[in-house]
Order: sequence, then C-alpha cells, then structure tokens
Amino acid sequence: MNKALEIKQTPAGQQDLFGETPEIQISIKEAAEFASVSQATIRNWIKAGNIHQAPSGLVIKNSLADFKRNEIGKKKLTARANKSSKDTHNHDDASLQIQGKINSECFDSDALSSEYESSLSDSYRNKEGIYYTPPSIVANLFDIRRDEIGSATFCDPCCGSGNFLVHAINLGFKPENIYGFDTDANAISIAKKRIYAATGVEPKNIKCADFLSEAAKNSAPQFDVIYTNPPWGKKIQKEQKEQYGLIFGAGRALDTSALFFFACIRSLKEGGRLGLLLPDAFFNIATFEEARIRISKLGLLRIVDYGKAFKGLISKAIGISLLNIGRTEAPPIVTCESAGGKYERSSASFTKNPKTIFNYWCSPEENDVILRAYSTPHSTLAGHCNWGLGVVTGDNDKFCRPTQGDGCIPVFRGADIGKGTIAEPSCYIPSDLTLYQQVAPRPVYEAKEKIIYKFITNKLGFFHDTEQRYVLNSANILIARESLGISTGQLCDLLNSDFMDWLFLKLFSTHKVLRGDLEQLPIYVDYFRTNTIFHEDSFLEFLSIERTDNGTYRTKR
Repeated sequence: MNKALEIKQTPAGQQDLFGETPEIQISIKEAAEFASVSQATIRNWIKAGNIHQAPSGLVIKNSLADFKRNEIGKKKLTARANKSSKDTHNHDDASLQIQGKINSECFDSDALSSEYESSLSDSYRNKEGIYYTPPSIVANLFDIRRDEIGSATFCDPCCGSGNFLVHAINLGFKPENIYGFDTDANAISIAKKRIYAATGVEPKNIKCADFLSEAAKNSAPQFDVIYTNPPWGKKIQKEQKEQYGLIFGAGRALDTSALFFFACIRSLKEGGRLGLLLPDAFFNIATFEEARIRISKLGLLRIVDYGKAFKGLISKAIGISLLNIGRTEAPPIVTCESAGGKYERSSASFTKNPKTIFNYWCSPEENDVILRAYSTPHSTLAGHCNWGLGVVTGDNDKFCRPTQGDGCIPVFRGADIGKGTIAEPSCYIPSDLTLYQQVAPRPVYEAKEKIIYKFITNKLGFFHDTEQRYVLNSANILIARESLGISTGQLCDLLNSDFMDWLFLKLFSTHKVLRGDLEQLPIYVDYFRTNTIFHEDSFLEFLSIERTDNGTYRTKR
C-alpha cells in the first residue's frame, strides 16, 4: 500500500503528531446509519450546511455528531416529551400480564382480546401495522353463505386475537379447518383460547409465524377461503420487502398490505374466495398499480368503503372480496359501496382508467363521463412540461419572515394560490438558495412563464405566473414546453376549469396534487384550435358533456 495514501484514524479526543485533532471521515451510507436517517436526508443536511463534507466526498463525522447532539437531539427530546404521556408501552410487561390472565382459571377470552388491543401503544401499532378489525366490519366483509362452507378450509394470515377466526367458526367452518398466523405470540394465545371457548376443541392450526415467509416457500399452504386485515405499512427491512416482491410478482407494490395481498393469492386455491381490508391508497396510488392489475385479472365481486375505521389512522379502510378465477369466468358486475351510495359497476370499467385506478366512489353514469373524456382525442402533460418543487427551507421558523428585510425575497405558499389568483406576499426568505434543504434550479423559479399550483388541496388551484415568483414547498411549479401545442395561459385556464376539478376528484380522489396524476389528465389541444380563449360551456360542448342539477356531469346521448 502507498503509505502516502494510507489513512489512519486517531481515537476521538486524541491528537495526531502535529498536536491537532484529526477529522474522522465516513461515507454517506455510514453517516445515515450513524444518525438513523436515510442517505437522502444526509445529502440534504450537507446541502443545508448542517454537516460538513470533505473534498473527498466523505462526511466529517465530528460535524455530524455535533449536529445530531445539538439540533436533532433537542427536537427528539421535545417530541418525546410531548408524546410520552400518551404513548408509553412496555411490551414485555404487557405480555407478562396478558399471559398471566390467559393461564388463570377465570378469564373471558373476548374481553381479554379487547383489553390486549387497548393496551398497545400508538408507536407499537405503527411499527407492527396492528389495527384490529371491529366485529361489525368483520361481519360485513364476510360475504360467504353457510351453504357454501361444507368442508372448506379457512385462513386468516394476520389473525391477531382472532376476530376473523371466531366469526368463521360462527358461520359454520369446522374448528379443524380453521388456520391462523400472526407474529404476536400474545395475540395467538388469545386467539387459541377464544376458539377453544367457542368450540371446546383445542385448535392445532393457529401458529405464531410470519405468513409472508410461509407463502414465499415453494410449497406455500393452500386454502379455500382467506379473509384478513393485513398490516398496513409494517416496518420491515427494505431488502426483505424486495425479496418478497420478487417472489410474489408484486412489482413496485411493496407496502406490507400489498405484499400480503399477493401472498394470499399465492395461497388461495383455484376458485377460492379472498376478502381483504386495505388502505384507501391501495386503490388509486401509482405504487399499487401492479396489485390493481392483478385484481382486474381475477373475479372481483365487491368493494366497500368503511371510512376511517381505526383510531389514529387518517387512511380509510376499504374492503374487497374476489374469487380466484379468470376474468372471463368472473361475474361482470362489481358491487361498490361508499358514502356516495351503492353502485353496480362493470369490472372492465376500472381497467380503462389511467393507472387502473379503482374509482369505486363513482357511479356508472359518472364513470361514463370519465370514459368520454379519455376517448376524446387529447394529449397529456407527460413529456411536455418541466417540473419544479417549491423551496424546502428545512426550518421555516428560522428562515421565513413576515416582512421583507435586506437580501430577502417574497415567497408564496399553497394557501396563497387560488384559481387564477394569488395573494399579496406575506412571507420572505433570504435570497441565498444555498441555505435551504432542497430547491429547484433558479431558472425554474425565474422562468418567463410558469404555472404554480397548490400541493395539498381538495380543490385544484393554478396561477399563471409571469413575474418570476418563488414558492415554498406547499406549492409546486410546471413549465409548459412548446411541444404541448397550447400556451401557458390556455393550459392554466383549462386546469382551473370546473370540469377538470371534477375529473381530478372523481378519478384520483386525493388531497395531494401529484405530478404523476397531473400528467394523466387529458389536455385538449384540438379545443384551442377553434377557441383561443377558454369558456366552460363551449368546452363541455366540445366534449359532448353536460352539467346536471346535482353538481356533477353526464354524457350527451
């Protein structure tokens, strides 16, 4: 080894031969592991000047240690102090108490199930993805008749304390044909006791095991009926997720809810029935598209929106049931139930949507309007726009000011943007963009023409900017290229139309205005060839669509 290139690290606190404390340098990956954050976060901290990078590209460990101790540590302590009163949980102590009650002579298994569930902290639930299903939802999700059961086998791959298992027994499944898996030993013990209390039979097929691991085996277990509420967003290693994804053919759908869906399909006998409780993102977010495509090739029977069923979760719980049969054999009609009503939709209607979105919240008439919109010749923003994010300061309290001082520029937030309008500036930041955690290239903000739009909203809002305004990250930017075929002003008017607002809601049903969704919206260049100025009425006439009295739209026959 070339001695001149050899790096020696002196233990922290010791001095080198010249009396100076050396700078220990570590890789970005090592820095991320040291700080328990992602590598992207480390890069953002470097960019913001919070930690220092050597000319070699390595991170200076002392600067990271100082930042972690002085800044991150304070924030974590504050967060923990605010949270400690409502999120304390010692799982070992809880386990001892629960096991003691399970082994006692007098014990109500159903009551103990509720007690154990309520003892779990929010942090433990979040880490493990544990949200036990209310009995009312369990009963509603089951759409199998007693006369269909016979000697069929039933499995709950994430059985918890046994709500689905007990309901299956009450429906008529035989105890010896009941199977359950869960990684929580306490929940498994309770589930076994509940089954014994209900049947007098000691259950032999309820196991403390990881169903994903079982289903990934070459000889995956096979069942006639599977109903479950899989963990949503359970924290497992990225490498493990990717391995399961490859085995199950999950593509990008690597959330544990999706992985359990694919694992269930792998373990479901041909002609078998599957019922799942899933997060609402499963039905419209791009990363779950492979899962939706797989469903569309099976016999989808029912989609039910149960609303926000779990305390502490923003996501809605959506139930589905399907048959493991090919689409050509499947019933052509899917029953869709939501707050908007109960509809019957053709199973093919979902496959025609962008990203195979399952917009179960739409009536058949509304979906006809969507199909009309997409069957009319159109372009899209994909490949015809440049995109930019608003400024991520990394610390708004530090950088954002209510008045303009020396060296400061006005910035606009999502709340400042309406349909074709923007508020007077009320926030200012230093003009030195190198101060901030994440920024777009300066030419994006200073483009001659651009469209800025709010990011979090339930009503679209776009503003045609010709004054080189800067925005914070609650707003984003798009710059139309000439290849789109219409002007920036025309595009802004189209995106601000009532119909496009309705279309976005009915198709994507989200409060986040994502670039990927905007790139799916139809852009009607042909309309502007005969209408240089946008008018809502002439636009609807162009599409052969009309408004209804109840605020929606219908196709003209």
